[in-house]
Amino acid sequence: MTGTPIHPDSTEPEAAAIRELLTRSQEAWNRGDGAAYGACFTADATDVTFVGTVYRSGPEIGRAHQALFDSFLKGTRLSLQILDIRRYGADTAVVVTRGDVGRRTPRRLGKLATYMLVRDTDGHWRIAAVQKTQHKPLMEAVSFKLQPATKPATA
Repeated sequence: MTGTPIHPDSTEPEAAAIRELLTRSQEAWNRGDGAAYGACFTADATDVTFVGTVYRSGPEIGRAHQALFDSFLKGTRLSLQILDIRRYGADTAVVVTRGDVGRRTPRRLGKLATYMLVRDTDGHWRIAAVQKTQHKPLMEAVSFKLQPATKPATA
């Protein structure tokens, strides 16, 4: 199956609903609201953090993030830019974002995340899975220099 690309700024209703979900998760993060953040996920969601922690289920993701918002991540803000949206049928989408977390607006967005979104039983889009990765531009540049064939067409 091939995904149907949607421009991240598309006015298509489904693209707007997908952007709204990610904006809602970002706003919950910025308020330090773990319950609202967890509500953006499906009941059986998986969240793989950039440090490698795996959380399962919207409630667990919300609970764990509340503990983080109350401690290590207190007062942080999530910055997010949608790079790519691809729909796979009416009820599934894959979204790639660039983002970062900090107490100030970051100079560069150094993390990438791949989201698997689904239309849940109530008709709303939710996050079924997310994988976050720290972007390592120096290592990437070295790889491209030493082995040019590893460079993606749209790097």
